[in-house]
Amino acid sequence: MPSPALGAVYVHPVKSLASLAADQAVVEPWGLADDRRWMLLDSENRVITQRQQPRMAQLSAELLPGGGVSLAAAGSPSLAVEVPDPARTVTAELHRSKVEVVMASGEAHTWFSARLGAEVRLVHLDAPSHRRPVDPEFGRPGETVSLADGFPLLLTARSSLDALNSLVAEGDHPDEGPLPMDRFRPNVVVDGTQPWAEDGWKRIAIGEVAFRVVKPCGRCVITTTDQRTAERGKEPLHTLARHRRDGKHLLFGQNLIPETTGMIRVGDPVRVLG
Repeated sequence: MPSPALGAVYVHPVKSLASLAADQAVVEPWGLADDRRWMLLDSENRVITQRQQPRMAQLSAELLPGGGVSLAAAGSPSLAVEVPDPARTVTAELHRSKVEVVMASGEAHTWFSARLGAEVRLVHLDAPSHRRPVDPEFGRPGETVSLADGFPLLLTARSSLDALNSLVAEGDHPDEGPLPMDRFRPNVVVDGTQPWAEDGWKRIAIGEVAFRVVKPCGRCVITTTDQRTAERGKEPLHTLARHRRDGKHLLFGQNLIPETTGMIRVGDPVRVLG
């Protein structure tokens, strides 16, 4: 078996929109640069994701110089959105936490609302001081996260997906497989490991950047959403419930907290430090 290496990198400029593959990315203390710096809110300033709006998977955001995004949807004109003036923030509810964000332009709100059929607003996370603390059960004082659900990065392993797809093929819904990696919305994908090896990792290095492996990722309904059609099925949650259950959590992938910063590149060696 080849040595473990970084097989893919994904950035999600707008939370819950289509993943953006990259050859390399800068690791910041709170996650990959430009990852999940934008998100959608409802009329009560609560986060909107594919959990509520599976059609978000069919919308995409390309990065623009300076941190802006170019929004795109099939059959629609794109819209360039610049980083808003940070002078005035609003408090948004992101799952069980609060975060200070800045409203984007009215044009952006209109663009998303028209495509999702609901009143939504686009917001941006600006200053590092507005990052949220990582769950203190797993994080250390001063460790923060941007607009990801809970942790700065999510790691998955190609061999573990292959093993999961084998279980899906043997299960009750074989026609739904094999599932692609984009169902799990990782930041980094590791190649060249044994299936589920990541379950035993405590610390790793990707290239020269070190990470703590802090917590398995409990999966939600987004993983059942086809990222191209926005249609939902039973898998992988049905199979994870049989084979990868820990209490009420169905596990796939590992959450990471950076210990150092720097550039990671596809092809970088992945070393297990503990």
